[in-house]
Amino acid sequence: MSDPGQLTTRLTLEAPVESDDGQGGVTRSYAAEAVLWAQLAPHPARDRVTADDSRAVQRVSITLRGGVALTRAHRFSDGERIYRIVSWRTRDRGAWLEIDAETELT
Repeated sequence: MSDPGQLTTRLTLEAPVESDDGQGGVTRSYAAEAVLWAQLAPHPARDRVTADDSRAVQRVSITLRGGVALTRAHRFSDGERIYRIVSWRTRDRGAWLEIDAETELT
């Protein structure tokens, strides 16, 4: 992608925040870190069954401008929809960041 005009979706990058749960463990929540313009390219949805819980999962490619520091613990949100980061790669010498993510369809 070389046209930044194709970045038409605003996504919130959320970072994990862990706090003590009072019983020796932690509770994970997420805090907004940045709001970014992105291009979303959905892939065909697929069904999966995990522990008798059937859900449809959609794979999405998210393209952002480069320079964003990510970990697999980060996630993106778009209103109520959450995008879990699976992997990412840079393109055009770091000018663009392409992210493979998954979201559950309800």
